[in-house]
Amino acid sequence: MTIGDDEAGDGGGAATSPPSPIRLGLRENAAQFALLVAVNALVGGMVGQQQTVLPLLAEDEFGLTGYTVIFTYVAAFGVTKAAANWFAGTLSDRYGRKPVLLAGWLFAVPVPLMLIAAPNWGWVVAANVLLGINQGLTWSTTVVMKIDLVGPRRRGLAMGLNEAAGYGAVAVTSLIAGYLAGEFGLRPAPFLLGLFYIALALLLSGAFVRETRAHAHLEAGQHTPRADGLHDHLHAGLTDRQIWAQTSLREPALSSASQAGLVNNLNFGLSWGLFPLLFATADLAVGQIGLLFALYPGVWGVGQLITGALSDRVGRKHLVTTGMATQAAALAVIAASDSFGGWAAGTVLLGAGTALVYPTLLAVIGDVAHPAWRGRAVGVYRVWRDLGYAVGAVLGGIVADLLGLHAAVWAAACISAASAVVVAVRMYETHRR
Repeated sequence: MTIGDDEAGDGGGAATSPPSPIRLGLRENAAQFALLVAVNALVGGMVGQQQTVLPLLAEDEFGLTGYTVIFTYVAAFGVTKAAANWFAGTLSDRYGRKPVLLAGWLFAVPVPLMLIAAPNWGWVVAANVLLGINQGLTWSTTVVMKIDLVGPRRRGLAMGLNEAAGYGAVAVTSLIAGYLAGEFGLRPAPFLLGLFYIALALLLSGAFVRETRAHAHLEAGQHTPRADGLHDHLHAGLTDRQIWAQTSLREPALSSASQAGLVNNLNFGLSWGLFPLLFATADLAVGQIGLLFALYPGVWGVGQLITGALSDRVGRKHLVTTGMATQAAALAVIAASDSFGGWAAGTVLLGAGTALVYPTLLAVIGDVAHPAWRGRAVGVYRVWRDLGYAVGAVLGGIVADLLGLHAAVWAAACISAASAVVVAVRMYETHRR
């Protein structure tokens, strides 16, 4: 399967160079795929550098005590990341993937510097606005590029590797940042990691990453409709408005994935702002809090190496349903606990539930969306999913202020259980095994 490489280069080459063949598949594109995995690890590391530190910084250096106020930086991050996801999908379909990836990394450059120098909490919120743009543009683009490269057969595995790299880096960097904060103080040491990540990512993305839009064009040319006729209305010529409607509300699998993604990240957003404060009520050391926080994305990240590939074998729907139910149970364990042991068990279980869901939902979008508008469908899905950061932060902050930290976790558990029911009732199996 080949096609002329008129769109696959980095924006041009010598006119005398023969076109390189374009092939779909993980093995056929192993070098570029591995490079994009490394880039996405750096994307995740940008979040990990601050997750353990910022809630403690809010209380220790800025004197913020209201949970809703502290969570403003998570809400700002979630809203801007959600909006950036849509632009990432639209611009990558229109202009190519690589320019969007590079633009996303440029938005990251001021973030560590602002966090190091911040004289007040407003600077932290502003830095997280820029971080949200960075995450939306870069993470969405690496997702779309990997889907482009591997084609339809190994989509779940590809998403598992992508998300494992990103959230594995969140876990590792959270752990390192917690150690640095405990040894050298909350600033500037933990945020120096971010400066290193940005420099390395700009080098890799600018010099070595190649455009992948031609791979999507190749797949579109080979696209065949489902035998059951389910997707006959999802043809190549949908408008942006129609893509929004199908992904958000009308198409059962796409819209079920969008709501499950929102609830999944509601849990992550709530944990980001609330878990360090909850764990601190037991007088745990900063290093212990960092370890507890790292367990969640750590199990999540490693687990996706298994669950993404598993969805290619057993299908998508049952993994999503089981994953959302597991998250509900995990949050109940965390809410009912008040010690390191209980919280460790709950965060490990929460990571396992998230691992079942996260790469599988992206694979669902890739299964259903036509290659001609797949980038925009991924963008819409990620808009809804990443709004969960803001919803989780605001909901968690309000409930924590009114009823306490444990009550906020119980609320998230109930919402996760309801999401599992919606998926079980509405989503159909999307993987054509």
